[in-house]
Amino acid sequence: MKQSNQNEITALYCRLSQDDGADGESNSIQNQRNILERYAREHRFPNPRFYVDDGYSGGSFAEVR
Repeated sequence: MKQSNQNEITALYCRLSQDDGADGESNSIQNQRNILERYAREHRFPNPRFYVDDGYSGGSFAEVR
């Protein structure tokens, strides 16, 4: 098994559904974060980082640590 490099990250992308018009971070985003975090942990992906598009264009999403 390959040793994880500290410079490697796993990008986890969450996107707001068109059907979810809630203000603030949506339930859809929170559910996606939970699912992705669990999957990354179970599969031992290195250094997970969340990128969230909660109503912004794809060109202006922000990294959330």
